[in-house]
Amino acid sequence: MTGDDAVRLTAVRKVYGKRDNEVVALDGVTTRFGRGTFTAIMGPSGSGKSTLLQCAAGLDQPTSGSVLLEDHELSEMNETELTKLRRDRIGFIFQSFNLLPVLTVRQNVTLPLRLAGRKPARGQASTVLEQVGLAGRSHRRPAELSGGQQQRVAIARALVTDPAVIFADEPTGALDTRTARDILVLLQHAARTAGQTIVMVTHDPVAASYADRVLFLADGQLAGELHAPTAESVAERMTHLGAYADEQSRSRSTTIGGGQR
Repeated sequence: MTGDDAVRLTAVRKVYGKRDNEVVALDGVTTRFGRGTFTAIMGPSGSGKSTLLQCAAGLDQPTSGSVLLEDHELSEMNETELTKLRRDRIGFIFQSFNLLPVLTVRQNVTLPLRLAGRKPARGQASTVLEQVGLAGRSHRRPAELSGGQQQRVAIARALVTDPAVIFADEPTGALDTRTARDILVLLQHAARTAGQTIVMVTHDPVAASYADRVLFLADGQLAGELHAPTAESVAERMTHLGAYADEQSRSRSTTIGGGQR
């Protein structure tokens, strides 16, 4: 693995279910996520976006293929090792902010360090809270914050361990347009200035346009990519992908209907 990659997937295949009722969620996906890059993953519903994110993050085990995170081959690690790796080297941001309501903003942010038995370095929490624009809110509780502020806390929590990569699953899905834009600028800034690797699943072409590159999936396979995307170019590609997915689905049902499996 080159020093420029944070994550690399090679021929990753993920199959759910048994032989007579199996669903191929990923079908031989090979791609890489460079350090300090911001990648959006898009595709029609059921295309394998979330499965790709879960396999890349070590939350789900591929049926076959290889996932390298830095120098770690995830398939060779046991659950204890994977848990430690996720805690130390991976940050997560979800559509639901997953903050603990009884903890203050600062306590929520430093939670990953405390769970790892590490005491936050002096000024560490203050630095990331300043980075996400919440310097004056450290002693508030989540209920006292807006949705956008809560997502900023979640981003600070993901950044605090200085992870190799941050995986974001629809991070702006619950936010209004203006707040969503602020959050996307923040993620963009983390990649460009702090050298953070961001991998974001989204269904929104506008959100995807903040990334350096967009990966498109259809029927569990890579269906192209766009560099320096615009909302318009992403939307156009997604329209074609939807038609492609429908066509693939029709041809599969014809094959099955004809008795060939």
